[in-house]
Parts: sequence; C-alpha cells; structure tokens
Amino acid sequence: MNSSWLDEVKWDDKGLVPVIAQEQGTGDVLMFAWMNREALSATAERGQAVYWSRSRGKLWHKGEESGHFQQVHAIRMDCDNDVVLLTITQLGHEPGIACHTGRHSCFFQKLENGAWSVAEPVLKDPARIYE
Repeated sequence: MNSSWLDEVKWDDKGLVPVIAQEQGTGDVLMFAWMNREALSATAERGQAVYWSRSRGKLWHKGEESGHFQQVHAIRMDCDNDVVLLTITQLGHEPGIACHTGRHSCFFQKLENGAWSVAEPVLKDPARIYE
C-alpha cells in the first residue's frame, strides 16, 4: 500500500494524532486513544485497531491482552487533518467491551448536578478480562 496518505496527517510534536473509535452499528463513541505513523499504517493494513500506548511507550494492538479486538470498517480524518475517526465493530464479548474497566465505552461517567456519576454498568469484571 502506498504510504503517502500518512504524510497528510498533521502529527503533533510527539508524532501522534488523536483517534476516536466509534461503533458502527450504534454510533456510540467507545474510546479515545493515540496513534503514531506506524500504528495508523498497521491499522489500515490489518483492518484491526493498533494504537500507540503513551504509558507503555509502544504499539498496542487493541485486544492483544483482553481479546476485545476492534475490527475497522472505515478510517476518516477531520477537516484540519489532525483527528482520526475509526468506525469499528468491537469484538470479543457481546455486547462489545472497549474499556479496560469492563464497560462498553470508556465514556461511562456523566456529569449530573455538579458531580460525576457512573452511567454504564460493568459488563465483565476487569480482573477476569486480564486473567
């Protein structure tokens, strides 16, 4: 695959671009992560999400430890070329678990009356995900 398309991405000063993973069927925003050039290229080649883990300082093939892989249907970029949107199907559990807390989405906290409340249930105990 020609890689010149990667040159059009506006990478930040650390060589990263923010990425949003959105579920194809529901439109739910499941998670936010980062990709470097290698991760975005690998995602396009594999058809599965590969991110850059800032905490581990390495590529992270989503699902490599949890089994919760993300099948990528589309890769889009915003009008400023500085944010990537993945349209995905979350695999490995039904309903799909994208969050390391065992929830469907990483965006499970909701601001209500000046306080954060949990708006989504745990679908699988995280201790059992990473056994």
